[in-house]
Order: sequence, then C-alpha cells, then structure tokens
Amino acid sequence: MTPPSLPRQASSPEAGGTQPPTAEEREDRRHTVRRRWVTAIIIVLLIGVPAGYLFVSAQQSRQSGRDKAARVGAVKVRTDWPSKVQRSIYEVPIPLMASHVGYLETNNWHTSRLYVQFQVTPAELDTFLAGVGTSRDALTPGVSVSERDAKVAGWSWSPKHQWSGVTLEAGDPRPTRDVTVDLTNPSAPRVYVVSTAVP
Repeated sequence: MTPPSLPRQASSPEAGGTQPPTAEEREDRRHTVRRRWVTAIIIVLLIGVPAGYLFVSAQQSRQSGRDKAARVGAVKVRTDWPSKVQRSIYEVPIPLMASHVGYLETNNWHTSRLYVQFQVTPAELDTFLAGVGTSRDALTPGVSVSERDAKVAGWSWSPKHQWSGVTLEAGDPRPTRDVTVDLTNPSAPRVYVVSTAVP
C-alpha cells in the first residue's frame, strides 16, 4: 500500500529557502527607497542651501570689510574721486572735467577731514574758486595747508613752484577749507584742498 503524499513545506529561513518577494512587496520596497531618497534630498537642501548662502554672505562681508578697512586705513591721497556725498558735505565742488583727481578722508572723535587734489584749466580754476566763495584775487603767495595735513596727505611743496593759497573759514557746522594752488604751469594749475569738518 502506497503511503499518502504529504504537502511540501517551505524550508526554514535558516536553511536558505526564503520565498521570493511578491510583486506587491517589491512595489512597497521601491516606494520605501524612493521616499528615503526624497527625504535625503530635502535634508540636503534644507541644510546645504542655507549653509552655502551663509558662506557666500560671510565671504562677501569679509571682502567688504577688507575694502572698507583699506579705505579707512588709507594713508596719503589715492587716485580716485570722492563721492558726491563727500564733496557735498565737505563743500569741495571739483570741476567735472578735472584730471589727476585724488582724495583721502580721515575721521576721529574731534574732526573729519577730506584731502583733495586735482588739475584743471584756468577757466575751471576760476569756476572752482567761485564755487567755494572766493577768487584768484583772494589768493596770497605761499601754502595755506598746514605741515601736519601735508604730511598726512603725502604732499610736498617744492620751493621751485609758484604756490598761492587761501583759508576759507565758515561757522559750524560748515567746514573750514584750506585751498592751495600750484600756478607754476599757468595753463594747467593744480589744486590742493583740505576741508575740515567738526562733527
């Protein structure tokens, strides 16, 4: 008599006989992996983007600080135009066609000074002098800029040059301006101004 056949049982996991995942399980696994990737990308964006922004901002701020420090810490007049605001505050109306323009601004608790130099035509010199409330007739032989200010600006006054100057004093809060003009070359006079304002 033939013994009855028994249903085949699945092998235990220990025996390495695991059943292959069903289609539904595979789909669930794909969804799980996809969710994990999306979550990871979101975390990277949430952390990485602000961190990158902060890094870029810090670099820009640091560079801006260096530029500002370079301007504040500058010694001697450097080639550049002072801003329109500076020219207005210190009442130094540089002619628009002036050449060889340079400036330096210094500040402390007591005073603020703007040192300016430029070269103009004779007509522009007259326009500038009129703009600051004076004229050639008011210029007297010699240099009106103090030795201290000349040293700060890096200016030197050759005795071989023809210097004329005037000091224009004004009541607070308007600045006092020392104007010195090099008339050695009549067709291209050079102007040196130190405008001092009291905060």
